[in-house]
Amino acid sequence: MTAPDILSPEFAANPYPLYRQMRDDYPLHYHELMKSYVISRYDDVEKAFKDSIFSSKNYDWQLEPVHGRTILQMEGREHATHRNILTPSFRGRDLGEKFIPVIQQAAAELVEQFKGKGQVDLVGEFARLFPITVIVNMLALPREDLPKFNKWYTSIIAFLSNLSGDADVTASGLQTKEELEAYMLPIIEERRANPGPDLLSTLCTAVVDGVQMTDLEIKAFVSLLLAAGGETTDKAISNLFLNLIRNPDQLDAVRKDRTLIDRATAEMLRHSAPVQMIMRTPTEDVEMSGGVIPAGNTVTCLIGAANRDERVYATPEIFNIFRDDLDVKQAFTGAANHTAFALGRHFCVGSMLAKAEMEIAVNLLLDNMDNIAFAEGEPPEVGVFTRAPKTLKLTFTPTAYAQ
Repeated sequence: MTAPDILSPEFAANPYPLYRQMRDDYPLHYHELMKSYVISRYDDVEKAFKDSIFSSKNYDWQLEPVHGRTILQMEGREHATHRNILTPSFRGRDLGEKFIPVIQQAAAELVEQFKGKGQVDLVGEFARLFPITVIVNMLALPREDLPKFNKWYTSIIAFLSNLSGDADVTASGLQTKEELEAYMLPIIEERRANPGPDLLSTLCTAVVDGVQMTDLEIKAFVSLLLAAGGETTDKAISNLFLNLIRNPDQLDAVRKDRTLIDRATAEMLRHSAPVQMIMRTPTEDVEMSGGVIPAGNTVTCLIGAANRDERVYATPEIFNIFRDDLDVKQAFTGAANHTAFALGRHFCVGSMLAKAEMEIAVNLLLDNMDNIAFAEGEPPEVGVFTRAPKTLKLTFTPTAYAQ
């Protein structure tokens, strides 16, 4: 027998039974086509994210060609300095005062388009558009350019998900890098000269320890934000509603008690992580379950497998917002006991932004949609690198808010 192939059609259709087989029988194996070691147990994935011998050197070839050099590739003082430049805008007062109204407006404008219709494709009409609209508004970029950003976002995600190396997908991603650079650099220059209260101006003017981000670093972060901030929130909204509709008692509980939104979101991140895998590179030989990974090799960390490890969670295949083995209070911090945001020094800098987007979106959708049901039966989940329904066609009864 051989380990399940994460590039196989069987895996794309439903990876979760194969994840269990990997955890039990192939916790460490080498994937020849991807030139990568693959790990699947929670303890091993946690170690790869937290242990300092694991670097993000893999991003040199995985991300830099499409984004440019980003904070994800930085280590040590350089990483700490750039993280300190970025963090204030995504947490605390700046998030609350500057950007919560931006998120609320974006959500309200999208919901307004369908709230009285009684039917919606939640992916195509809301989830895919919402985070990109938020990002464009946070950066104070022209709203009329939203179609461009949606096109670039789609191209970047296809490039990052291109595990089989399709040449056309690669070429499209590289073209997007050139187009986004040509678009952003003149705007960055203008914001340096005439800064405002927006996120892009903050990035252009912030100085930490005498360090200021370069034009190309800012452009690279905008590109990264489109991918990391767009794709994850898009699929998080889709996966959360997919699971809540599958479990109507839990949907009803969240509808009646909105303080459960954080609990439901945390369980979605564990059970149906939008990003299913992240790569790392050890700087020295390292022992894992099942053997040793030689220094310098790429390691594919299967988040989707780790988060359903029965060694850590009871009945891990069951979506249960009331489970007691998931630390909801820490679920959006570096102390989380799920791996959906990674862990350690490269823990997702935008986790609190994602939390705010989920709270606002779920509240508004539930305010305007009663009796939510699948319109055409339960949709399949798709994707290997990231995973969610491609469409989520729903019927609902418009509430009094929508009439």
